[in-house]
Amino acid sequence: MIETSHAAGPTETPLLEITIGEALQAAARQWGPNPALVSRHQGLRYTWAELDAEVDRVACGLLDRGVGKGDRVGIWAPNCAEWTVIQFATAKIGAILVNINPAYRTSEVDYALNKVGCSVLVIASAFKSSDYIAMLRELGPERLPQLRLMVALGEGEHEGFLPWAALRAPVDRARLDAVAATLDRNDAINIQFTSGTTGFPKGATLTHRNILNNGYFAGRLIGVGPDDAICIPVPLYHCFGMVLGNLASLTSGAAMVYPGEAYDPGLALEAVQAERCTALYGVPTMFITILNRPDLADYDVSTLRTGIMAGATCPVATMQAVIDKLNMREVTIGYGMTETSPLTTQTATDDPLAERVGTVGRVHPHAEAKVIGPDGATLPIGEQGEYCSRGYAVMLGYWNDPDKTAEAIDAEGWMHSGDLATIDAAGYVRITGRIKDMIIRGGENIYPREIEEYLLTHPAVADAQVFGVADEKYGEEVCAWVIAKPGVVLSGEEIIAHCKGRIAHYKVPRYVRVVEAFAMTVTGKAQKFEMRKVMEVELGVG
Repeated sequence: MIETSHAAGPTETPLLEITIGEALQAAARQWGPNPALVSRHQGLRYTWAELDAEVDRVACGLLDRGVGKGDRVGIWAPNCAEWTVIQFATAKIGAILVNINPAYRTSEVDYALNKVGCSVLVIASAFKSSDYIAMLRELGPERLPQLRLMVALGEGEHEGFLPWAALRAPVDRARLDAVAATLDRNDAINIQFTSGTTGFPKGATLTHRNILNNGYFAGRLIGVGPDDAICIPVPLYHCFGMVLGNLASLTSGAAMVYPGEAYDPGLALEAVQAERCTALYGVPTMFITILNRPDLADYDVSTLRTGIMAGATCPVATMQAVIDKLNMREVTIGYGMTETSPLTTQTATDDPLAERVGTVGRVHPHAEAKVIGPDGATLPIGEQGEYCSRGYAVMLGYWNDPDKTAEAIDAEGWMHSGDLATIDAAGYVRITGRIKDMIIRGGENIYPREIEEYLLTHPAVADAQVFGVADEKYGEEVCAWVIAKPGVVLSGEEIIAHCKGRIAHYKVPRYVRVVEAFAMTVTGKAQKFEMRKVMEVELGVG
């Protein structure tokens, strides 16, 4: 039992002190003929030995074109086998992989590539409504002066772009070994842009040691090994896919299964059934769409056992349904942020049910966490404050942004999350909201998640988001957007009636909208600031 809101994870299992390239070579030696990667929409399958060989060919192709240690190589594509090949190939030669959100438009790509100085960009020709080739041509070399090599995925040829097939080269083992000898596990190897709600995105800079170990311990906590297959419908450009998916597989021998280019509940269920997946990943909204499918019972999900739910706070009812209806009796909830590789807490597969559905678990191995008050002091057990974490998983910093880095990481190495949390005597962490999401109505502090959990007790509500909107009298008023369960007619008046007399009057939403979808990021996080803007325009306030 702990005495203050400060907890440390176990350290019995040592950290991996190797590079990602060394980890892939070890996987090929240990599990060579085993399935490593299945990209269903591409009809591609690799064993660990085949994947390592393909990575070596692309790594040599990059070296042949003058790409080396420290160079920034962008990848702008949806989920595909080549995404993972370039992830591992850049790691083998010490180049820094830069993850570009597939939803970015020209101004965002312009900013991201120039911010970190990308010299190479690997792109899909198009994705959904985005014509990536046309967008890059629109920017032109004058806007992207450091970009000297563009590689296009797919079969077609595009003027000014090297075809992916031409990037592959004969393997020069001596050259690869010589490069590997110059690399260090503490080198920067990945830049991931945070999706901040204000200002420009910041480039969280991560090392081999950061992300390889986070994937390793996440995989250990869900108990996967070489006989398992992980269904990964979450985007690879995000830490959930590339770390908790790809690197958990790399360090455990489990197969990576990609159902499609982007998340689709039907494709995810098809992949689970066809590949006999034992683990499934997703943010809560993904699991909600799977659970709400009227044909769910038509799919065989009996092989599922475990998985990770993360990326946003999880309604208790959703977690319980995942266990009951998807057979994921050992599913875990993870919590963290891009800047911490990402996970710093995770539930265990054998945690008591109350902790597994009501908390985000305990502190990860080789990490620390604390909850602090406004004055920076560690709070007593159970008191709500800001969640901070420290340890191997904390990023090097934001790329070329020492001021923002200093704001986020204090002098003692603590990463400040901006999330509100509590830690109980047994070390379980509960995330209670975002500091910036807190609604202040007439001097009362209101935490949206508490209201969201209550709204989900209504039998017709599938999902709910609560946020504040400007109000002349109270400063802010409570607004709720809810999604009804399929085939159910629901009104805002019903929601308000459900709340009155059951939660404090100042928490009862003043405004309720029944909607078909929330404003979301590509990774499934609700964008409350966007919903707030829509409502304030509608209401004529703000």
